[in-house]
Amino acid sequence: MSAPVVLGALLVAALVPLGVAKVLALPAMRARAEHVGFSPDAYRWIGALELSAAVGICLGGVLPALAVAAAAGVVALLAGACIAHLRAGDRWPALLPAVVVAALAVGFVVSLVGSS
Repeated sequence: MSAPVVLGALLVAALVPLGVAKVLALPAMRARAEHVGFSPDAYRWIGALELSAAVGICLGGVLPALAVAAAAGVVALLAGACIAHLRAGDRWPALLPAVVVAALAVGFVVSLVGSS
């Protein structure tokens, strides 16, 4: 398996469950939204963006530019997540999931661009 496929699969595996949980406004996601100062509806939109990015990444084999754009959007979204957590007073461990997924997205883009 190629690096873009593995990294893309890991990225989608991280984005889909979180996106679905946010779109469905599950109790844990409602609590997270409140903690960082977002309404449940705003969090639903974030979840929709995560799911859209997952679709774009899945289409990377056919539309590499879309996959790159989707992954870049994920990095921007997760930079915003880090800012929201810092504003909420969270420390480094709370930022770790966003940083790890952003690193996956960067690795995916680098591997995808490098393989073309």
